[in-house]
Amino acid sequence: MATTEVTAPSLEAQRTPVVNDFSIQVATVNGSGSQSANTVLLRTIFQMGVPVSGKNLFPSNIAGLPTWYTIRASKDGFVARKKEIDFVVAMNPETAKEDVLALEPGAAVLYDEPLNLKDLRSDVTFYAVAFDKIVAEVCKEAKLRKLVKNMIYVGVMAKLLALDMKEVEKAIRRQFATKVKAADLNWNAAQAGHDYAVQNLPKQDPFKIERMNKTEGQIIIDGNAAAALGAMFAGVSVVTWYPITPSSSLVENLIEYMKEHRLDADGKATFAIVQAEDELAAVGMVLGGGWMGARAMTATAGPGISLMGEFTGLGYYVEVPAVIWDVQRVGPSTGLPTRTAQGDIMKVANLSHGDARHPMLFPHSVAECFEFAGAAFDLAETLQTPVFVMSDLDLGMNNWMSEPFAYPTQPLKRGKVLSAEQLTQLGGFARYKDVDGDGIPYRTVPGTKHPQAAWFARGSGHNEKSQYTERPDDYVNNMDRLARKFATARKLVPQADIVQDGGKVGIIAYGTSHHAIVESLSQLLKEYGVGLDYLRLKGFPFGEEVHDYIARHDRVYVVDQNRDHQMFDLLKLDIKPEHVTKLRSVRHYNGLPIDARSVTDAILAQEVK
Repeated sequence: MATTEVTAPSLEAQRTPVVNDFSIQVATVNGSGSQSANTVLLRTIFQMGVPVSGKNLFPSNIAGLPTWYTIRASKDGFVARKKEIDFVVAMNPETAKEDVLALEPGAAVLYDEPLNLKDLRSDVTFYAVAFDKIVAEVCKEAKLRKLVKNMIYVGVMAKLLALDMKEVEKAIRRQFATKVKAADLNWNAAQAGHDYAVQNLPKQDPFKIERMNKTEGQIIIDGNAAAALGAMFAGVSVVTWYPITPSSSLVENLIEYMKEHRLDADGKATFAIVQAEDELAAVGMVLGGGWMGARAMTATAGPGISLMGEFTGLGYYVEVPAVIWDVQRVGPSTGLPTRTAQGDIMKVANLSHGDARHPMLFPHSVAECFEFAGAAFDLAETLQTPVFVMSDLDLGMNNWMSEPFAYPTQPLKRGKVLSAEQLTQLGGFARYKDVDGDGIPYRTVPGTKHPQAAWFARGSGHNEKSQYTERPDDYVNNMDRLARKFATARKLVPQADIVQDGGKVGIIAYGTSHHAIVESLSQLLKEYGVGLDYLRLKGFPFGEEVHDYIARHDRVYVVDQNRDHQMFDLLKLDIKPEHVTKLRSVRHYNGLPIDARSVTDAILAQEVK
């Protein structure tokens, strides 16, 4: 039978219930089929109206190594990773001891009975479950028991956390929507786990879920799927890629969406999605598609970005639209491909050799992954240049709540593309001439039926008419115009979001760091009486609002998820020299999604100095 270790601290905690505000970590083995069970547990809490987020920490192998899935319930709607773990489901013998010893006093542990963890600590509540016995009764096929075993802990947790079993069943049947037998088997396993807990595990910990109404109408989706939807709605028709974690699922999702929604009346595809031999070839094909007038994109991660340098420089200099999603991960080299980071900022900003500068967009949510997918294409065609969307593994591959995405209603922005009629009226054009003073020339696309529509896309030196030249003044004039175009981009990229303002000390952050910053601001004010301002970067080059924000503050903390404070350095290069000393760096680079407590502690440490 189960053994429950009860200590004085946990009994004290029991008198002060912790409702809708704790984190659960499920520790299993990669390849054991736990993802379905974890999703069911996450979605059950979500269906009960409680804000929730899920983060998967998995190894970069196929199977056999430890994996952790963290679910955070937050009545206040905080969705960043919580630094402390409150409830561990310990299913992996290799990590069970370490997982338990890392807990704060008052936490709880549900574990597989043979692990015998109850004697490790006296300040943690333990629940032992005879999983093998339960699963043998539920599942007669031995080869399926490893998978079904995971759903048993869903049922046990449902009892311990007071989850509604009707919602558990609803989540299971959603998870196995096309597999009725699998749904029935998993539901029976969850029910068996619940029954076991009722009979053997008296409640001794303080953690509980109670119904709320804060998730009504919302969806759960990952950033890569949202980006794929956004690209489809934005009119993408050429997609080339080479598989690489953590960006692969972006294109994999897009393939499925396009097959369903982008076929003509005869069932033929109106798009081309090509898996190239490597990332260098992939971005080359994207530039070919952009030159032809198609909306073309690729998705990759840091190692792929490295291979794309020369072609990206070609796109910048020839001035061809392209969209590149960089779902960032930990480096250098192949690094830690299943850990998150914001480590490609400086590399992408100036990717290529020589002088090149590229616009970047920084989505912080799945909604912005959807929105910025369209904005990136509009910006790439308006500026006639490669545009990078800088996502990360945390955003791209993990589960996030969101309001449903707004259906795009604005027409596509194709930029300065001349038709045959316009060419006739103008009497021709010079491909690289700055007609309007904004640095953006006019272009034509292949197939335009006009004798003066053609131009040669040269990666070598060229003049205003795209003719080959090595004249120094032609090169200088062209590069100066490209600099003017980049200055124009300051007003075209999404402007920074100033969340709050008016004080003397501020924070600047970007991407998924936003969620930790919002919670950290709450901690600083509630626990220490410190109120800080906050600006969230959404695009590069930086607009005047960023410069003004820094100018009116005495100190500004720049939060980076990388070792070398890359955004901090990029800002230093951009702002007025007299304001550089105002900037302070806060860095997080251990591969885990950034958490609020780490930000709070880092800022306080510097403020005390």
